[in-house]
Amino acid sequence: MRILVVNDDGIGSAGIHCLASLAMGLGEVWVAAPDSQCSAMSHRISVYGTIDVKIEKDFPVERVKAYRIKGTPADCVKVALDCLMPEKPDLVFSGINHGYNVGVDILYSGTVGAAMEALVNGIPAMAFSSDDNTDWRVPERYLIPVVNDLLSQEISGNQIWNINFPSGDPDAVKGILKNRRICPKSSYETVYTLQERQGETVRLSISSILSPNAPKGTDMAAVFGGYISVGKVDSGVLAGD
Repeated sequence: MRILVVNDDGIGSAGIHCLASLAMGLGEVWVAAPDSQCSAMSHRISVYGTIDVKIEKDFPVERVKAYRIKGTPADCVKVALDCLMPEKPDLVFSGINHGYNVGVDILYSGTVGAAMEALVNGIPAMAFSSDDNTDWRVPERYLIPVVNDLLSQEISGNQIWNINFPSGDPDAVKGILKNRRICPKSSYETVYTLQERQGETVRLSISSILSPNAPKGTDMAAVFGGYISVGKVDSGVLAGD
């Protein structure tokens, strides 16, 4: 297979290095990633101006063609397909994101947005996320078996797979829960607090608090409970007649 690997955390993220390394076991790998942090970009694209693209010579995975792109995660997919790759990939992997993409957070996610851009171009896509840390032992053990299983499953042309891994000891993973529905709340509660007011200018501080509970059967409940969560995300606009 020919696989395009993208993300929203940037070309220097440990998550994309891990994902590209794992993807090498499946075939030819290309990487196109933002040159800086682009979380919460959703499906934003650039429609004016210019986009700078540079070969990433120091990408830490051998035999990977990697590019650093001054644009959004969805831009990275568009640039790779239109200008960099000689042929369309068979599959797009997005991630591994630093932080879960479950529940309402999916709406904001640049990781999911990049996967959706692949879908727009008729390419199957999977989005991968893990807890906000640098411990990749769980995806290192489970990601490829999960991918191989999902490649044998049917999915509609207007959906992507969304996979979230708990962190920590891979031996402590309780299992893989499939067909998880999207939780109708955010995994983090973002709080905006008035910090100071100077004339017409108001400064707010922003903090995030991990949501303590999640409804049973949801993606959030799965990862909070120590399971790998597998579910589908519908584009909402690509459904057929």
